[in-house]
Amino acid sequence: MSKLVLIDSNAILHRAYHALPKTLTTKSGEPINAVYGFVSILLRIIQDLKPTHIACTFDRKEPTFRHKKFKAYQAQRPKMDEELSSQFEKAKAVIEAFQIPIYEMAGYEADDLIGTIANQSVRVKEEYRSKSKKIPALPFSRSSTLIDEVIVVTGDRDILQLVNSKVKVYLPIKGLSEAKLFGIEDVVEKMGVKPSQITDYKALVGDPSDNYPGVSGIGPKTAEKLLSRFGTLDNIYKHLDKLDKSTCDKLEKYKEDADISYKLAKIVIDVDVDVNLQEMSNWQVDNDKVLDLFSQFGFKTLTKRVKDVGKAIVSENQLNLL
Repeated sequence: MSKLVLIDSNAILHRAYHALPKTLTTKSGEPINAVYGFVSILLRIIQDLKPTHIACTFDRKEPTFRHKKFKAYQAQRPKMDEELSSQFEKAKAVIEAFQIPIYEMAGYEADDLIGTIANQSVRVKEEYRSKSKKIPALPFSRSSTLIDEVIVVTGDRDILQLVNSKVKVYLPIKGLSEAKLFGIEDVVEKMGVKPSQITDYKALVGDPSDNYPGVSGIGPKTAEKLLSRFGTLDNIYKHLDKLDKSTCDKLEKYKEDADISYKLAKIVIDVDVDVNLQEMSNWQVDNDKVLDLFSQFGFKTLTKRVKDVGKAIVSENQLNLL
């Protein structure tokens, strides 16, 4: 079974940086805790999820289309610590040593690249598409799509909107030590709405972390009830006459805020990016470049781990050939 793991590198590096002591440095005294934590998570992902394909995504420094649509977007966020930003190039060097492709694009967030790659990876193979409108398409089997399963590794709950029958999200829930794999039912339990309704939900309640408003006066419980009853934001606005006066007044007054919040919350799934699944399948664990970098960074414990993981992969591959 083919399994693609997509890593939201910015989110994982941020989480690692705040989870591990800043006293963790290279031999020359440079901060390295975020890279150490990132590699630790990467190795656990390889061991636990057993991917056949891996890719990493990064945000870019340039403003995205969201910043251009809404000037206040993420405006309240403090500048990234220099001790963290200085580790990004080192992280990318490690990723490249693992021969894992990196995706980033000006104007878009890593979330948009993840959404696009996930969407393209689980699309139906050409040979399974009906060639004639008169012939009904057959039900899709696992092998009818390019990738059987996509797992997104992130600390950002916005990504939960991508969850469906073939896409899951691996979300750390306690530092770097614990994580949970979210399928459709897990998202409903966590968020109170379906994955497909998360954009509508955030359009109603807003998002303080991204600094967009939603509908003032509409809280999570009201949003859940509205979406349970009407399904989508658009359908709610089509049935304002069925709502109590207070809720109706709020929705009418702040419709413009709801509309812009929806556009900001929606992850783009059709970015013009070249998705190369072959490159994503070429990753290696304990090659010389990885070991050389680990030596430079002083990663003694991780050196042993990466060798152990490499041996386990070789043994597993040999067993699969029998």
